[in-house]
Amino acid sequence: MTLRKSFFLSFFVLFIFSFISDVNAQYEDVRCKCICPDTAVVNGTQSHRKLYIENVPPNKCDCTNVVLPRVGDDIKGKEKEFCPRCECKYESRNTTTIKVVVIIVIWIISLLVIYMLFLVCLDPLLNKKTTTQYQEHNNEEDESETHSQPLRASGAGVLNRVGQTTDKWKKTVQEQRRHIYDRHTILN
Repeated sequence: MTLRKSFFLSFFVLFIFSFISDVNAQYEDVRCKCICPDTAVVNGTQSHRKLYIENVPPNKCDCTNVVLPRVGDDIKGKEKEFCPRCECKYESRNTTTIKVVVIIVIWIISLLVIYMLFLVCLDPLLNKKTTTQYQEHNNEEDESETHSQPLRASGAGVLNRVGQTTDKWKKTVQEQRRHIYDRHTILN
């Protein structure tokens, strides 16, 4: 059992370090984002907008420092007409927080998948022992007392209780089906 725990612990550590390692991303944590009209707008031919992104200090986040170095030749002499149409914003984001949130979401999904696989593997084991046919009963209180006494006496765990609850639910469903399809009545 300790070998399994150490295996899962080492897998967990390797998985975390694989996401935390230093990655050179395409985007920076800070940037200046300018949305400007297409250069053909100055000439009066189009009305599309273009996005210009540059990594500059906050005080240089404007059309002159971000957009004009890229499109200077296209709008030469019409800068005063072009730049007022640009909207520049300085953005800052924390990619470390984004990474941590993504890792947590992946781990939660992974744990749920592992739990689902555990339950899928556990279901045949629980259903294997319940091969008895359905017997109609009238008093549910007597049934619950007879099932709970051996459970307490034998010291069975949560697994047996889950199995018995599942069996009781399945019997209730079978009884409801029998009443609806065979007798054409609805249970209250």
